[in-house]
Amino acid sequence: MKIWQKNIDVNKFVESFTVGKDRELDLQMAKFDVLGSLAHTEMLETINLLTADELKTVQKELKNIYAEIEAGKFTIEDSVEDVHSQVEWLLTQRIGEAGKKIHSGRSRNDQVLVDLKLFFRACIEDMVTQTSTLFNQLIELSNTHKDKLLPGYTHLQIAMPSSFGLWFGAYAESLADDMEMMLAAWKITNKNPLGSAAGYGSSFPLNRTMTTQLLGFESLNYNVVYAQMGRGKTERILAQAMSAVAATLAKMAMDVCLFINQNFSFISFPAELTTGSSIMPHKKNPDVFELIRSRCNKIQALPNEIAMMITNLPSGYHRDLQLLKENLFPAITSLNECLEIATFMFQNITIKDNILKDKKYDYLFSVEVVNELALQGVPFREAYKIVGEQIENGTFAPSDQIHHTHEGSIGNLCNEQISAAMQGVLSQFGFEKVNKAIENLIH
Repeated sequence: MKIWQKNIDVNKFVESFTVGKDRELDLQMAKFDVLGSLAHTEMLETINLLTADELKTVQKELKNIYAEIEAGKFTIEDSVEDVHSQVEWLLTQRIGEAGKKIHSGRSRNDQVLVDLKLFFRACIEDMVTQTSTLFNQLIELSNTHKDKLLPGYTHLQIAMPSSFGLWFGAYAESLADDMEMMLAAWKITNKNPLGSAAGYGSSFPLNRTMTTQLLGFESLNYNVVYAQMGRGKTERILAQAMSAVAATLAKMAMDVCLFINQNFSFISFPAELTTGSSIMPHKKNPDVFELIRSRCNKIQALPNEIAMMITNLPSGYHRDLQLLKENLFPAITSLNECLEIATFMFQNITIKDNILKDKKYDYLFSVEVVNELALQGVPFREAYKIVGEQIENGTFAPSDQIHHTHEGSIGNLCNEQISAAMQGVLSQFGFEKVNKAIENLIH
């Protein structure tokens, strides 16, 4: 019988349908459920809902359960509905009556809310760390290959000279902007819903400020109704931040798939990092980047998936919200895997030299010639016409001297400024404060 159940057994078919994948997905939240209980029970003792001895016993056993989770020895039994029930059941089995008191002033609604907030915080830290590692790799490659030119395209037609310094740096700066989105998601996530109970508060004199501090949250979701409304909204905002990172990776992966193609042949990877064909012995396929592209395009659909699941839900809790985990949790894992393998692949990239020496790229330099004429005093529109006529009659002579000096151009990448912008965003997350609070709870 469930811990919330009365004297009526739930139909097995209904039970199976309503539990769904909760047991499997809830394992990822197990240690965060224990953290929420450690903070909640410490607060309960201050308002006399637990004695000092009961608190000591409860906290000791909760820390034992936390250690079991960390060691991979924790499971959610088939007879138990979710992680919250499993932790409370274990506690009651091991220490008796004191275990039954830990739910005072809580509902499963705010319990899952705080679990999710704590879980998302950890996930955001992982994603930010992985993104930062890829960012640093891209900046390093940009600086290393800053003088190697490649074609720049508009409409997929050769347009103007670019460089690998620009190409790698562009995606680095894109990730820096993506972290602004992730910082917004972090700020929404880093607010404490614990104490909102079923969404309407409690008649117990709960100290929500205390649990906020114990769990390292920056502030509270103050209004208890809004705390419950945050379920779904938090997931959607996090998905939007993830979608921004995914969009950067997908576009970058598409570029790689083009650049490795023999018709471009700008870059290459060791044979062991590509795949072959079952019938064509010459093939070296960029499967890793094709899968990054597809995975990240899938992640870009996530905000809309979540929006469709929560659209038109009135205030209060609804079971629809349970299904959000099925969409979001695997996407978090997938994005981290894409970030990690992209970094690995770029550690092994080879850049071709003298790409623009090929005659087919001569017209890339037409703008350089137009600008040279303009600098000599020829009106720009007249210079444009002169060079256009040269191209038409086959007399155009390219000038392969690049004189780009303005901020963010081939000759002035501004990678230091881009790195400073990234560091400025990263410094605002405050992971150290959160991790210190969690460390204090479990020791």
